[in-house]
Amino acid sequence: MLPDSARELKHRLSRRLAEGPPGVVARSNGATATWSGVALGLTPIGPEQVHLAVRVIGPADAAVVLAGLGEAALAEVDVRAIGVVRALGSPTPGSPTPGSPTPGSPTLEELRRRTRPLRPGLSIGHERVTAGTLGGFVRRPGVDGLLALSNNHVLAASDAGAVGDPVLQPGVADGGVGTDRVGVLAGAVRFEDRPGNQVDAAVALLDPGVVADPTGYPGGALLPTVAAPDTVDPEELVEKVGRTTGHTRGRVTAVEVDGVGVQYDRGVFTFDDQIEVEGLTGAFSAGGDSGSLIWRSADRAPLGLLFAGSELGGSAGGGVTFANPLATVLRRLGVEWAAG
Repeated sequence: MLPDSARELKHRLSRRLAEGPPGVVARSNGATATWSGVALGLTPIGPEQVHLAVRVIGPADAAVVLAGLGEAALAEVDVRAIGVVRALGSPTPGSPTPGSPTPGSPTLEELRRRTRPLRPGLSIGHERVTAGTLGGFVRRPGVDGLLALSNNHVLAASDAGAVGDPVLQPGVADGGVGTDRVGVLAGAVRFEDRPGNQVDAAVALLDPGVVADPTGYPGGALLPTVAAPDTVDPEELVEKVGRTTGHTRGRVTAVEVDGVGVQYDRGVFTFDDQIEVEGLTGAFSAGGDSGSLIWRSADRAPLGLLFAGSELGGSAGGGVTFANPLATVLRRLGVEWAAG
């Protein structure tokens, strides 16, 4: 169906879910808001053609969500049971590198050790966090020097950190201590208890004398122009480099995904307008890859900031990964992409 028709169907189902249809899993994040347990988005299938993406915790929920839809509408729906989606800020011990990394890509050992100059993909984190991934570098108008980009739950300890707190490279889980400080927390987008979070993002201002290489991605520098999710082609191929699974390849399986409930230590927070990716030959990401920058393989345009994932739902058996559109991340943080 055409994207606008899919968006209309998505809106209708969203309204019905908001009214609490019986049988659909409901989760609370500890505040007044509840999560339906269902996420809805658009799956690109061809030029100007999409299916409605329906993501549920378990197969039983799908029947409730799709009840009442006509046969024509059901033929235009892409349904997946993806299980629980979790923030990927806790490293998964012993995870192998899936996929086919580019020759010369950093090894997992290299990504988890103390490394100067800083480069994308390295272990990093707030002093109260295990470890996540350094996604890339940005600039803030009026501020000298580069800032490291990652997630709120990596650099700001899920809103528990304060501006000025130390940020370590490597992260604590990889042996980081006070002397491994590379900068300080300089800003984060706080989580909202109500549905509709857009990003899980934060930045750290690098200390004077800490050198960084913004071009240090596998294969070289990324484009200075950030890609918009609405320009994603069917099954767009993408890549990332992260602390736990290294350099992996995947494909975009849905965009404009609303209602993604993500499990954090504090509870479930719901995100809208997210990008979904699956690995080509297994998992695209794992715990500890939070904060990785995702880019398009075709033109090396930066696309999204990885923050969460599941263990189920990927066609290659490796679950699905969710990312914030990078354009939204930069706007919410008030920063500019630094490609080189």
